[in-house]
Amino acid sequence: MRKFEFLRCLLFLCFSSLGVIAQSQQISRIDDTKITTSELTERIKELMEKGKVHGLTISVLNKEEVLFQEAFGTSNIEKGTALKTSDGFYGASFSKAIFAYIVMKLVDEGKIDLDTPIQEYLEKPLPEYEFEKSYMGYANLKDDERYKEITARMLLSHSSGLPNWRYIGKMGINMNRELEMEFDPGTWYGYSGEGIYLLQFVVEQITGRGLEDMAQEYVFQPFDMTMTSYLWQDRFEGKRAFGHYKKKKMVPTQRRDEANAAGSMETTPEDYAKFMNAMMNGSGLSEGSYQEIIKPQIRIKSLQQFGSNRLKEVDNYDDTKLSYGLGWGVYQTPHGKAVFKEGHIQGWEHYSIFYPENDLGIVIMCNSSNGESIFKELMEVVAGDTWLPWYWELYYPYDM
Repeated sequence: MRKFEFLRCLLFLCFSSLGVIAQSQQISRIDDTKITTSELTERIKELMEKGKVHGLTISVLNKEEVLFQEAFGTSNIEKGTALKTSDGFYGASFSKAIFAYIVMKLVDEGKIDLDTPIQEYLEKPLPEYEFEKSYMGYANLKDDERYKEITARMLLSHSSGLPNWRYIGKMGINMNRELEMEFDPGTWYGYSGEGIYLLQFVVEQITGRGLEDMAQEYVFQPFDMTMTSYLWQDRFEGKRAFGHYKKKKMVPTQRRDEANAAGSMETTPEDYAKFMNAMMNGSGLSEGSYQEIIKPQIRIKSLQQFGSNRLKEVDNYDDTKLSYGLGWGVYQTPHGKAVFKEGHIQGWEHYSIFYPENDLGIVIMCNSSNGESIFKELMEVVAGDTWLPWYWELYYPYDM
């Protein structure tokens, strides 16, 4: 009996020691400082309380492993259900980053060239194609010859001249607004869901395949992203978190039945961390294609990314050389390059970033419409990054 009690005590001490080690694991930040996972947990909880953020997950990783992956808050605020990293999230514009990877796979296969005008891949002029949905299509560009200059590089770097969405204008939303180009192709950065959707149409014409089919082959299956799709799947039912408005009202679930590279993807924090790991390692891409993604393609001169300030030219971000690569934004810190991609729609706010020279990646996925109010401080806490272009991204802190 005494021998049994001794062994039990020994095992308890061993596992307790392991627990202390796990709690005191340190994460190296880009400024050469460190933070323990236990301290990080407390800081996240503190920021969520200050910002009144309902639910948030965060994954911190390097090229080899996930260093920290936790969920905080609720997946269903009405029921008080705890959020999990395996819960389904609407991925919003994280969809675009995965699409950029798919396009670069096609570049590696010689199926599309970044600098060939997309019109050369089409059997007839772009404005002559008809679409089932009346608010899509490009007929309105028939008298604007500039569409013939647009390339895949411009579309992935958001420099095609197309607006974010045709129905969003300076005076507000108008679903009957015709598609018009906002500037000459290749001359300015202007975030464009329209541009990503157009490139999806082109690559589907080139390959004769749908986006979901290509995504499964090039991304979801190779990286074991079993709970990710551009289309709603039956297996997602009952395993999905709810998005929440600021006033705690839940956003109804949308079961999207049309794949849209600009933003129809469903995923989980665990799955998207796998994609982030692939991006950090350049997995599956040639070195040339990987470098094209993360190198600056066009310098960003706009005061802010969205709204009327998207066309106001400033030099505010010259110190960090804020730019856009292919599907990802890029800026410089004194400690190396940062490569980022956001996701945003009411009820869902996400941020992903990796630092190639520092072997550090972070994925923040939030099912709360005020999550962005703590992103600036989160990046300072997790990564030691005080150069985040938060004002350009409209990430106004909760205490402003």
